[in-house]
Amino acid sequence: MIRFNCDYCEGAHQRILDKLVETNMEQTPGYGNDRFCAEAAQMIRDLCKAPEAAVHFLTGGTQANLTVIAAALRPHQGVLCSEAGHIAVHEAGAVEATGHKVLGLSAPDGKITAQQVKQAYVDHINDESYDQIVKPGLVYISQSTELGTTYSKAELEEMYRVCKECGLYLYVDGARLAYALGAEGMDVDFEVLAANCDVFYIGGTKVGALFGEAVVILNDALKTDFRYIMRQEGGLVAKGRLLGIQFSELLRDGFYIETGRRADRLADEIRKACEDRGYPFLVPNNTNQIFPVIPDAVLESWKDKYAFAYQCRVDESHSAVRFCTSWATRPEDVKALADDIRNS
Repeated sequence: MIRFNCDYCEGAHQRILDKLVETNMEQTPGYGNDRFCAEAAQMIRDLCKAPEAAVHFLTGGTQANLTVIAAALRPHQGVLCSEAGHIAVHEAGAVEATGHKVLGLSAPDGKITAQQVKQAYVDHINDESYDQIVKPGLVYISQSTELGTTYSKAELEEMYRVCKECGLYLYVDGARLAYALGAEGMDVDFEVLAANCDVFYIGGTKVGALFGEAVVILNDALKTDFRYIMRQEGGLVAKGRLLGIQFSELLRDGFYIETGRRADRLADEIRKACEDRGYPFLVPNNTNQIFPVIPDAVLESWKDKYAFAYQCRVDESHSAVRFCTSWATRPEDVKALADDIRNS
């Protein structure tokens, strides 16, 4: 079985495993108060050109999302996000379990707009019953989105401008940040991202780490007592050094973005095969997730050879599916799938 169903099928990149083994018996303080976490945090500040940023390491995306949102919002506030956003559909209501409603906005391509955010804010403050309705307090977007699309520099700048105008925090989920930053034509880098949001996280789990995400807090108002919230939400790891080591290795020498770029280029080969065969796409994008619309009979013939994710039914005989490349995808596996697409 060749797996294209997600970007975390494998364990971890060899350079991370080697460093973990090399440092295994070194004694360090716990809970992220070690030299490895300090080094990784400084690397992140340098990449972002944000010397005052607070950096915290958590084990996974769900922990990062619920911890950031729990720390940012008051009890009566909720989160504006795409209806397809990860916190809305794939985290078992984790954010809502913290007491904060997720307020979905329509986004056929996975991206919400600054205009939608502004309208949601205006609709709330102009409602006669405004004080009986959950108040938007934070905007959540993903870079890249659940549908593999990305926000440009101009879109991020406009979104952040509107959020500040409306008194909303802007939080960027970076689970697949490497694949976004490595996308062809991308004009967003760490520095641009850090300058245009209040908080974001750098994904490790989907980009070669065993596990882990690095939360980067830019807004001073969100820094206070964040470690208390991490502890309360189960995100403060005793062996925090394991996270620091992994992020130091991921971010060294441009490896993180180059890893994303490699996966994106392999995804392009699958994209090209779909185009050659005449298969349309549910959503056009240029990151590591591909969403072709393929006849059900063809998909059925592949069920014992490839693993892929079902996305939605398009008509009575066609479905949209997701093929996902990763840091570990083998070129020969991509070639096999591309050949089968062209010959289907």
